[in-house]
Amino acid sequence: MSSGRSLVTSFGVDKQATTARAPMPFKLADTPESSPELNRALTQRQMTMMTIGGAIGVGLFLGSSVTIRLAGPGVILSYLFSAIIALIVAYSIAEMAVTHPVAGSFGVYAQTYLNEWSGFTVRVTYAFVQILAIGAEVTAVAIYFSVWFPAIPQWVWVVGVSVGLIAVNSLRVGNFGEFEYWFAIIKVITIVTFILVGLGLIFGVGHAGAIGFSNLTSHGGFLPNGLKGVLLALSLTLTSYMGVEIIGVTAGEALQPEKTIPRAMRTVTLRLILFYVLSITVMLSMTPWDTMGSGITGSPFVLAFAKVGIPYAAKIMNLVVITAALSSANTNLYLTSRTLFSLSHDGYVPKGPGKLGRNGVPYIALMVSTAGMGAAILLAIFAPGRAFLLLYGVAVAGMFFVWSIILLAHLSFRRSIGQARVAQLPIRLPFSPYSQIAAMIALAAIVLSTYYVKGLEYSVPSFISFLLVITAFYWTLKRRNSSKQRGSSERNFFIPKGD
Repeated sequence: MSSGRSLVTSFGVDKQATTARAPMPFKLADTPESSPELNRALTQRQMTMMTIGGAIGVGLFLGSSVTIRLAGPGVILSYLFSAIIALIVAYSIAEMAVTHPVAGSFGVYAQTYLNEWSGFTVRVTYAFVQILAIGAEVTAVAIYFSVWFPAIPQWVWVVGVSVGLIAVNSLRVGNFGEFEYWFAIIKVITIVTFILVGLGLIFGVGHAGAIGFSNLTSHGGFLPNGLKGVLLALSLTLTSYMGVEIIGVTAGEALQPEKTIPRAMRTVTLRLILFYVLSITVMLSMTPWDTMGSGITGSPFVLAFAKVGIPYAAKIMNLVVITAALSSANTNLYLTSRTLFSLSHDGYVPKGPGKLGRNGVPYIALMVSTAGMGAAILLAIFAPGRAFLLLYGVAVAGMFFVWSIILLAHLSFRRSIGQARVAQLPIRLPFSPYSQIAAMIALAAIVLSTYYVKGLEYSVPSFISFLLVITAFYWTLKRRNSSKQRGSSERNFFIPKGD
């Protein structure tokens, strides 16, 4: 990356909010009057809960049925190790987001600090991943409903849920943020309640005898499948944390991003680690891991309550995991529409997705983002037993790529701004650059492990095919526009020489 000027398009920067912030290492040029802007209406609590809402979803409540079979109680170690990688990625993107609080987020950062190909592919990939994730999540909702209504086809639930989610995402962003805040609160309260009730059962609070922690070691030991099981489970436990990057995506609509982003990031990462590790530990202590079933037919959390015999607890938990999946799909639909909005304004896709409605919602981008729901409907009709992993597996591989690009961009970002400016950042990643390098090596190893996980064998090859296609599209577009300017809606980031 040159230390001179870098041209990137960055939309959603409110001029008043930009000038009101404390001095930043970079000077952002004024937004052209003709450029439509996303509204800065998301508060810290909304950003925090949107991130938690996006992260706590099917990866934990449904995907854990696969990871538990792979690692047994040792999956607790998988969640702990995944948390370390997630923290590195989260703090990397937070540093860049407080410096450049723009729509497009890490796509803009990759384009600024790496190259245009990275900026294009990471945004297209992220949109693609979220579209698939939306399909996986509405599929999960159908699986959960099938526990109560096994005679009703899954596609009926997929269609109904999809219509409702589109309606919610059509709300003004401030209203949407408030809706998602309370949606995510349900998840948080439920997980805390689950942990407290589970701890009560484990330690024998009340008249019942203590369950204790014997289930963690009595059924083949803590590592029934050895360290190999722990390592293979990482391919899915890591995806449970995929959502921490949401704060970067919402930066373009954040109030006082230099304050809200660091606070939200610190709050989110701590809560996610505690929720995941404690809830998995409690669940596996309540119920022997080898009685969780052999297929993705429901949530292990529901099964855990069903086995301990608490009246109505399993039904209540099933209702909660439904709301959890709805919340994740809701957030992912938001993320996809904003990513497509950014791509449109950079000239990589037609202008339609870059248009805003009167309430500031990019409606065309929102409609395009529903493609995953269409795929989920078709899979629910023709392959209901394999629909979840088919959609989720390719999304997993895509997110590994996105996280790798974020880490590479952050390394370049640190070199570009110099140590003096790094010291001024309100949030900083410890042990850089060794943290990013270690995380990238771990991601590479996890990518290789997917070839040995049943249901994920073809996820990486499928994504590589997709990456080749969008790369070919990128170079075609670049050649076509090589003699043209990006247009009047571009702006400059001045990249100063490192100190």
